[in-house]
Amino acid sequence: MIQSIDWSLVDWSRAQFALTAMYHWLFVPLTLGITWMIAMMETIYVKTGDPEWKKITQFWMKLFGINFAIGVATGIIMEFEFGTNWSNYSWFVGDIFGAPLAIEGIMAFFMESTFIAIMFFGWNKVSKKFHLAATWLTALGANLSALWILVANAWMQNPTGTTFNPETARNEMTNFWDVLFSPVAINKFLHTITSGMVLAAIFVIGISAWFLLKKREVRLALRSITVAAVFGLLASVHVALTGDGSAKQIAKVQPLKLAAMEGLYQGTDEAGLVAIGILNSKEKREAGDVFAFKIEMPKLLSWMAYGDPKSFVAGINDYKNGNPEQGILSTPEKIQRGKVARDALAQYKNARAAGDVARTDSIKTLFQDAAFKESYFRYFGYGFMDDVNYYLPNVPLTFYSFHIMVILGFGFMVFFALILFFTARGEMQDRKFWLRLAPWIIPMAYIASQSGWIVAELGRQPWTIQDLLPTVAAVSKIDAGAVMVTFALFAVTFTVLAIAEVSIMLKAIKNGPKNHGGTK
Repeated sequence: MIQSIDWSLVDWSRAQFALTAMYHWLFVPLTLGITWMIAMMETIYVKTGDPEWKKITQFWMKLFGINFAIGVATGIIMEFEFGTNWSNYSWFVGDIFGAPLAIEGIMAFFMESTFIAIMFFGWNKVSKKFHLAATWLTALGANLSALWILVANAWMQNPTGTTFNPETARNEMTNFWDVLFSPVAINKFLHTITSGMVLAAIFVIGISAWFLLKKREVRLALRSITVAAVFGLLASVHVALTGDGSAKQIAKVQPLKLAAMEGLYQGTDEAGLVAIGILNSKEKREAGDVFAFKIEMPKLLSWMAYGDPKSFVAGINDYKNGNPEQGILSTPEKIQRGKVARDALAQYKNARAAGDVARTDSIKTLFQDAAFKESYFRYFGYGFMDDVNYYLPNVPLTFYSFHIMVILGFGFMVFFALILFFTARGEMQDRKFWLRLAPWIIPMAYIASQSGWIVAELGRQPWTIQDLLPTVAAVSKIDAGAVMVTFALFAVTFTVLAIAEVSIMLKAIKNGPKNHGGTK
């Protein structure tokens, strides 16, 4: 048990990291997605020699550059916070978590930073093909950066390929490839980058639609819409497929998160998927009256989670109170098992300090025993707190965020299909309703993107590492007042940066590409 928990410190540390992460995530998806479209546009320019495509490429490249600069600043601050606010976490798993972040900095970010200079400043200084290669390598570097960061995040959601060393009280990597190719990591990476592509496509279509409404840069706008609509439709389909894969992985490794996503309190066979719903108050939900209103698709949750419409899907109460028939331990039982694991570690430290070699070796062998790992150490994190409710996620935020993301995601798919249909028929300029609507879809894409990360991160609370390390044990031992001050400073700084970026971006959009001469 942790003695005298400073909840103010825990809450403010979580809030500061959430603030940094969410501001950072305002910039990352556009970077991930638009680089591929820029590379495609430049490829068309190199293949055709049409100078209009060069102008198109350079225009979107300028907007990418504005976005990229702010994203880097917030990302660097977020990595520093692992040391300042979450030093116990960094100590416990630094050998594992640090590896993909180090690779990201040494390989991916270095490659991205190198070739982005050529991409921006190499026009007329290097050959067309070399410049094109630099653009593609910039896109690759940006997405490789995302890969390593998402591998690290996926390990937090599903720790694999590692073992615990009682001598150092740290987790150590035993199989790098298990960490890299974890199904959770693969699905998370594919889902995240394709969602970035969707956002970028909506961004390009929305701005191009504004040009068409203003009767400016018509050729640029129509060509950009064509590329973005094709790109966006394919990406949105892939987002749906990888989302399904992610749901199946969540059902395996974070089933309580799945229950929170669907507001499922009591497990059932042939579980239905809630398409739209309004949750009741906490008191009513715990009493069994979960929804004030819902539209449910029968058996779909069972199929989505386990590939079988008849399968049993456990609910929040099953994990809280236990369900022996389904082999589900109650949270109090997990707490007791976690205490056994923590007590064994304490005994190891005492025996080692006393110089009791036999006792030390005996307990060390216990930590290497597969049965002990499966029955006790896997619940190590539950031994830090006795409050059963502490181990339950925030159901309303997780539920609503998930459904906002899904509803908007399918809406984007329809949007891309319609835009592509209008473009193929040569009617895009005449569809005034859709031209006026398109710029307003841009903030919807950002809402969907942020909602996805809320589901991923808030849905696994209170864990920094699933089942192994809760937030109360991961936080640094610092003064809560210091975190409050830096939270305020970051909030002001990030907000100013975001406003500055939007202002610069809007000015660049209004100015249009260089040397435009009105309608083209």
